[in-house]
Amino acid sequence: MELTQALQQIQPSYIREILMDAQAEGVISLAGGLPDGNTFPIALMDESLTSLPQKPALFQYGQTAGYGPLLDYFRTQFQLPEHHESLVCTGSQQALDLIARAFVNPNDKVVMEAPSYLGALQVFGLAQANVISVSQQADGPNLVELESCFAEQAPKLFYAVPDFHNPTGVSWSLEVRQKVAHLCQQYGVTLVEDVPYRELRFMGEMLPLVSSFCPESALVLRSYSKIAAPGMRMGVVTGKAEWIAPLVKVKQCADLHSSIPMQAVLLDLLNHQNFPAHLETLRAIYQERYLCLAEQLTAKLPQGCHFNPVEGGMFIWLTLPECDDFALAKAALQNKVAVVPSSVFYKQGEKVTPALRLNFTNATTDELVVAVERLVAVIKAECKVI
Repeated sequence: MELTQALQQIQPSYIREILMDAQAEGVISLAGGLPDGNTFPIALMDESLTSLPQKPALFQYGQTAGYGPLLDYFRTQFQLPEHHESLVCTGSQQALDLIARAFVNPNDKVVMEAPSYLGALQVFGLAQANVISVSQQADGPNLVELESCFAEQAPKLFYAVPDFHNPTGVSWSLEVRQKVAHLCQQYGVTLVEDVPYRELRFMGEMLPLVSSFCPESALVLRSYSKIAAPGMRMGVVTGKAEWIAPLVKVKQCADLHSSIPMQAVLLDLLNHQNFPAHLETLRAIYQERYLCLAEQLTAKLPQGCHFNPVEGGMFIWLTLPECDDFALAKAALQNKVAVVPSSVFYKQGEKVTPALRLNFTNATTDELVVAVERLVAVIKAECKVI
């Protein structure tokens, strides 16, 4: 049976595929955006999980929008306006897919920063959107490019990760957040604000959501994969009720509803008295690992390599001298360190800045020291630098 033309254009996820090689014996992985499995708050979920057999009602079909008590929690926690709603999704990745299927027609224009999240590029590619890129600066998107794009191209959506961007780690400044919100309102562009790393800030000041400055022009995607456990597959999208309703309709067609037992477990976890302490511990561990990786890179990187400091999230973006980043990543894997080349974060045919995305959350500090030694050796050999 022949594949759809749209699917034929989509390349498999390099990151999903490399994870198998990254798990080979002796390989230190800085590739996948994986939280540390040893930090999963399983102990905090123990009572909730063991009590599930006494709650058979949770195993019946449920409402597509989600488990009622969890939706009530979200309304209070996120201080949603009266006319806004939540939809529980099977990970925030599903929320992105639902948005694309509900609102994006072939050739509709969707704006994204370049580089951008690979999963979003795939979703909008499958929807046959016309993806328009704007460059990224140290404090967020290039606002001159963005306004010009909004004014001249009249896009439908602007997809963005303002807090600890994947893959670059950039966090937008307050001024950029306010300006982007203003531009979305001025030009009638819907902001799709994806914030899976927001709770992983371990330095600096927590800034308002971009959508807080344009609540009627935004959909917000949140994930519990990074602060709870990715295997739970729990995410939520919030926004105006009139925009959530079409997403509910698409989700009915897709999977009826996300796991009700897991939603109940998530609610218990979020309400657990020790969950805030879990978050603090998680941030402290990730800060220690980030500082270790940054220190090692600063001390050992050859000429022509650069990275910007980050205040949270999971990634460092390491720019390189002119080179074949795919060949470098392949050579690094042969040298027992897995990394992701920058090429996978750009739409096809776009000019690529040679770089590597380095994850620091799923390796110990000792492993990070060894990983940098291996990586630097490969960079020197592949880029012909000292």
